[in-house]
Amino acid sequence: MAKILVHVTNGPESPTRAALAFLVAKSAVEEGHSVSLFLAGDAVQLIRDAVLDNLAGLGTGKLREHFDAIVAGGGKFYISGMSSKGRGVTDSDLSGKPAEFALPNVLIRLSLDHDRMFTY
Repeated sequence: MAKILVHVTNGPESPTRAALAFLVAKSAVEEGHSVSLFLAGDAVQLIRDAVLDNLAGLGTGKLREHFDAIVAGGGKFYISGMSSKGRGVTDSDLSGKPAEFALPNVLIRLSLDHDRMFTY
């Protein structure tokens, strides 16, 4: 199976695109692929529980359901540290989640290490 990287820059201001990114990642996990997501820009806010619990895209589903399926399938989340700092996302937002803060060089490494990359 393939290693899939989903790079997400759309956040709560674009719920359909944000949920679509997670839906694609969930679908890849369900097909047996290894999945990583890199959240940057406004997308770092998607890791917050309040956003996970309340965001739904038009025709793209509920963010929390997609997130839980990704986690259950072994998906890993990388959260831009620079974007997080500018938007107030902290360690407590990542607590209990398979997520870690990362710098742009990690995105470069992940993009080279994965077979395919989708961007939303």
